[in-house]
Formats: sequence, C-alpha cells, structure tokens
Amino acid sequence: MTAPAASATTRSGHLTDLVALLVLATLWGASYSFIKLGVETIPPLTLIAARTLIAGALLLVVIRWRGLTLPRDPVIWRRFLIQACLNSAVPFTLIAWAETSVDAGLAAILNAGSPIFAFLFSLLLFRSEAAAGRKLFGVAAGMLGVCLIIGVEALSGFGRELWAQLALVAAAACYGGAALFGRNFKGLVPIMPACGSLICGAVILIPFSLFVDRPWTLAPSAASIQALLALSVFSTALAFILYFRLIDRLGTVGTTSVAYLRVPTGVVIGVFFLGESLSPTAWAGLALVILGVFAMTLPDRRPKDG
Repeated sequence: MTAPAASATTRSGHLTDLVALLVLATLWGASYSFIKLGVETIPPLTLIAARTLIAGALLLVVIRWRGLTLPRDPVIWRRFLIQACLNSAVPFTLIAWAETSVDAGLAAILNAGSPIFAFLFSLLLFRSEAAAGRKLFGVAAGMLGVCLIIGVEALSGFGRELWAQLALVAAAACYGGAALFGRNFKGLVPIMPACGSLICGAVILIPFSLFVDRPWTLAPSAASIQALLALSVFSTALAFILYFRLIDRLGTVGTTSVAYLRVPTGVVIGVFFLGESLSPTAWAGLALVILGVFAMTLPDRRPKDG
C-alpha cells in the first residue's frame, strides 16, 4: 500500500472512530433521561436488573445469529464478572437510585468525571500516564467543577440529595476503573465482553430485585416500560458493543473522553424533553468539568523530526 493510500485509510479509520464516539456519547447521554422516566414507576434495582437482562439476552441472540459462541474459559468469565461490577451492576444501580432525587442533566454532569478517575487510577496503579502539567490541571479543574455542581449549600446537611450526588461521582469512579480493566479483553470480538459482562450483571442483580422489590407486585407505567426498552436496546446493548470496540481502537483515556461528549447531550435532553434546569454554579461546574476532561484527553503533540 502506498503512503498516500495508507494515510487515507488512517484518516478514514479515525473518522469512523470519531463517529462511533459521537454515537456512543448520544446513546449514553440519552440514558440519563431514560433512567429518569424509568424510575418514576420502576424501583432502581428492578430497572437495572431488567436493563442488564434484556440487553444481555439481545446480544446473546445476535451472537448466535452471527454463528459465534461465548468463551468458555473460566478466567475470561471471572473477568466478565469483574467488568460487570465496574461497568454495569454497581454504577447503573447507583445512577438509577440517584435519579430518584436528582435531575437527569445533573446526573450526566456529575457522571462525567470517569476520564479523571481513569487517569488517576492509571497513574497510581500502572504509572502509565505521564503526570504532565496539562493533565494535572485537568484533574484539578474537573474536581473543582464537581464541587461547584454539588454546591456549597449541599454541605450544610448530609441529606438524600447530597448522597445521591456522591453516588453519581462514585459511579464515575467505577466507569474509570472499568475502562482500565476493559483492556483485558483485547483480542475478543467486542460483542463478547459486552454480552458476557451484561449477563454477569443480570445474575448479580436479579436476586436482589426479587428479594427487595418483588417485581411481580409492581405496576409500571407505559412510559417507564418504553424508557426501559430504549435504555436496554440502545443505551446498553448497542452502546456496549461500541464501547468495547473503542477500548480496543482508542485505548482507555481516548474512550473515556466520551464522558465530556455525553454531558452536553444528557443536559440538552434533560432540559428540552424533561423540562429540567440547572443552577448558575452547576453551569460553571459543567464548563470546568468539560475543560478539565478536554485538557486530560487532548493528545500530546510530538515534535516533528528535522
């Protein structure tokens, strides 16, 4: 392949990855509004148990349709289980519980810190990220943004809303860890870890749902059921396939940069479709979070030879 042809192929690949990143941001940005509608009549545990079960089953059907089979290696399934805890069972449940008292737009902002946590975990655990001044600035700006979003007034009383906001930050930390751990699935077709981790997530959550919520006694609204289906099919099954593909293509920090792309999507959907609003400090916090994550994920410029 000639140099111009190779360059064109590379540009085409980058464009495809960018489009996939934007699609993933939209799918995950919309998920906060779907969750907000879902938890109106479906308890958080049951909503997320159903979300992981439906999405995992859908991906399993696709795998069978493609003539593929899930791995049988116990080591890989232990990794699926860990990934499920980091990327679905725990953060999904935290977000759904938080959105019983927090707006979808605010949830999208507070959950945008996953690249910051991915950077910190990578630095502390693997020392694979250079502690450049720009990245350290990004961490500081992101953390300050989160503090502004939560608001000083929330610190006057440790009420339900504060704990909900902290739960969203904890979910972002889980996502940061999941992005790092997702590197263990290199070489697998992206749908495999997506399906395997969702199945494991459903296995973890369904017993809790049955014991705590007794879902057979619930009477969910049509809007909540529709939101659950959209959340499962688009914001989970399809999104997870894109996510693991991008982990393999762009790496950890590049993929978690979807966080700052999904924030505007989540906020806009919440404001225009759910009638939500944000305080001035939350808007300022949003700007700082986006600035911080952008500073951390911007590729380093390499000096040209010669």
